[in-house]
Amino acid sequence: MRILGEGQYEVDDVHVGRLGELDAALRSAAASGNDEECVVGLRALLDAVRDLGTPLPDDAPTPQDVMLPDEGTSRRHVREMQELLADEGVIPGR
Repeated sequence: MRILGEGQYEVDDVHVGRLGELDAALRSAAASGNDEECVVGLRALLDAVRDLGTPLPDDAPTPQDVMLPDEGTSRRHVREMQELLADEGVIPGR
């Protein structure tokens, strides 16, 4: 997984369920249209990736299944992200 502007993380498959739960909460916040809940949900997802994942070197050749926006994503960008999240979320195959 890559957090834009921050780096790559390798997250073991055992944690996909937890990330899926956080993704579902973020999707729910997006569906409600509540910007603050979206920001909180995104922060929780990013924190989980950082906590559960292993940082990789920037030049590590790894396929990127998931690209997450950085924590500084503005409310305007969160609103734009709501459309993306409405269908599938950000964690594939959860």
